[in-house]
Amino acid sequence: MQQEIHLDKRQINEKEQLLLDDKQGNIWDISDIAGEITYKTSRIGKPSSLEFTLIKGSLFQNRKFSYENGYVVRYTRGNQGIFYGYIFSVDSGKDENVKIKAYDQTRYLTANQTYQFVNATAADVIKRIATDFQLKMGDLKQPSYVIPRMLFDNKKLIDMICEALDRTLIYGGKNYIFYDDFGKLALRDVEEMPYGFVIGDHSLLSDYSYTRSIDDQTYNKIKLYRDNKETGKRDTFVHQDSGSIRRWGLLFLYQKADDGLNKGQIDDMLKTLMTLRNRETQTLKVDALGDFKVRAGSFVNIQIEELKINQYFLVDECTHKVQGGVHTMALDLKVV
Repeated sequence: MQQEIHLDKRQINEKEQLLLDDKQGNIWDISDIAGEITYKTSRIGKPSSLEFTLIKGSLFQNRKFSYENGYVVRYTRGNQGIFYGYIFSVDSGKDENVKIKAYDQTRYLTANQTYQFVNATAADVIKRIATDFQLKMGDLKQPSYVIPRMLFDNKKLIDMICEALDRTLIYGGKNYIFYDDFGKLALRDVEEMPYGFVIGDHSLLSDYSYTRSIDDQTYNKIKLYRDNKETGKRDTFVHQDSGSIRRWGLLFLYQKADDGLNKGQIDDMLKTLMTLRNRETQTLKVDALGDFKVRAGSFVNIQIEELKINQYFLVDECTHKVQGGVHTMALDLKVV
């Protein structure tokens, strides 16, 4: 308990800094003139974003000061780099408020392209795309699972990376998080991203809502198929849980297995899919005092006595807000 209190005091004393770089040698510190700051991260398929407001013609602004699309935005707290990205929209009207929205460099992965990958890991896919599109790379954890073949025709780059990560989870049994780490692309094992403090009844938590469901991504009978080129027939492979079917009814998933997999590998995939899908999905939304160490992809220990919860959840979506010196965060969590 003392540790969590110490954390809150330390966070309040650390100064946040919001810098605007026009790429022409001018760097403006707009920390004192920016209004509410909203920082959002998503675990899958979306760039992180930073939104803030400025007042037009503020007395504190230099005549040379401007804000244009493409300018670099850097947001830090003490020695911690929180966000590094680029302005993508400037929204102004008759009133004096200007709303600015910036994205990290994964925003450039929304472009479409055609690629073929053969015997490549998810990290290999990221490296090839990042090199071709001149994106900066940092620490890319190399998964052990090698994807036999993927062909993408006119698909979004970020969707290709997400597909590679999905296959790594389903076939390799390992869950990875891909994100921009203060200006450099990173790929990490989610198990290496625990948050070091408890969020719960006696620490940081202010509100929550909890849902258990079998309405989405829950299956108790799974059939995989592959087209056998030697026999000209379609081979099928099935796993099911009779007890689960009696309890919930038949929830059926039918999908194609990766080309190049043998019978043993497909059987392993079925076991992994049943482990991941033959259960209720548990989602928890939490409002709490903010800590920028929490982002989408982090594991957080949640302790809520009323729900009899004391376990780790994976952060699916994370929204930080800073206004008037008060820092809060809203987390969308899930069990993995």
